[in-house]
Amino acid sequence: MTTHSTSPQLYISSLSNPRVKDIVRLRRRSHRDDEKVLLTEGYREVKRALDNGYVPYALYICRELFMGEHEDAIIAGAAGAGAEIVSCAKNVFMKLSARDRPDGLLMTGPQISRSLESLSLPENALVIVAEAIEKPGNLGTILRSADAAGVSAVFVCDHCTDVQNPNVVRASIGALFAVPVVDVSSDEAIDFLKRGGFTILSSTPHAEAFYSDFDLTGPTAIVVGSEQYGLSDKWMKAANALARIPMLGQCDSLNVASATTILLFEAVRQRVSKDRRIVPVPHIHEHTSHHTASSD
Repeated sequence: MTTHSTSPQLYISSLSNPRVKDIVRLRRRSHRDDEKVLLTEGYREVKRALDNGYVPYALYICRELFMGEHEDAIIAGAAGAGAEIVSCAKNVFMKLSARDRPDGLLMTGPQISRSLESLSLPENALVIVAEAIEKPGNLGTILRSADAAGVSAVFVCDHCTDVQNPNVVRASIGALFAVPVVDVSSDEAIDFLKRGGFTILSSTPHAEAFYSDFDLTGPTAIVVGSEQYGLSDKWMKAANALARIPMLGQCDSLNVASATTILLFEAVRQRVSKDRRIVPVPHIHEHTSHHTASSD
């Protein structure tokens, strides 16, 4: 470990420091967009960013709030990537943090921006189209599931929430840095998917077919819509597969992130099950001797 990685270049002890005010302002979307800055807070989130080659501007640390033994490796990694290391007094870091229990790591860096043209998708790619998702937590959870399912890209279409929102980073546990995310219009996404020969599966509770009825092993785009209104007519018409998740209780719909995960892992099941051996489940025998009545 190099010396400069654990020796901060700057120490902030005053709440009136201009940097403190700048970080606090970055919680507002307008300021983030003006500065083109992304805020990333938390050990797992910062680590995932660095593991995926993200180049930060600065890493703010507070050793009093560290919760493990590996933070020095994070600091070294950030310094090695060119980040300024800034140490903060505990009260200062608490002001910088948006969390109830911060863990002493907060990073600033450039916003993440990708284009359709920059994508290099594999054969039989699996992608997600998220149309007009309203809540950052839902978008972040969709990204987390996308990473787990090996999704090649997530298209965020006609968005209502800010992809660069720190709550998206937090809910995704840093998957925002691992999965290519493209902010694109619905028209552009539809044109791209049709030219690529994708099966466009749109999820709607009004479909007759179940999501498991379709072959999802080829190039597949799973399309999900807003929490309140569902998918637009544009995406319903663009789809060549309309599918529903069976609802057997009183609720008629699932949280959009939960529904996305179910749809994704049906595609994963189909893709990995081809060469999987079916394991028989052992029969469970009842042992009556274990269920003798008590004399009490």
